[in-house]
Amino acid sequence: MLPCDCPSCKAQLKVKSLLCENCGTEVHGLYDLPVLARLSTNDQEFILKFVKNSGSLKDMSKDLNLSYPTVRNLLDDIIEKIKNYEK
Repeated sequence: MLPCDCPSCKAQLKVKSLLCENCGTEVHGLYDLPVLARLSTNDQEFILKFVKNSGSLKDMSKDLNLSYPTVRNLLDDIIEKIKNYEK
């Protein structure tokens, strides 16, 4: 998983350079991490399953073997995290 927070002070990390392994081109700058990359591995996996289930919480409930309200709460928590990252 891509680190998102500084291990020392917990501030949000930024991307400083990108490298093309094919031709060696390197791009330097200071870029924010994409919102979805800032989520935990578990949250990212939930979102992938949600998309694969066509956004159906009912299907997610079956897939995760959790109650519908629990799945709804998990999604609501992720939505709140995304809103906070976009501030």
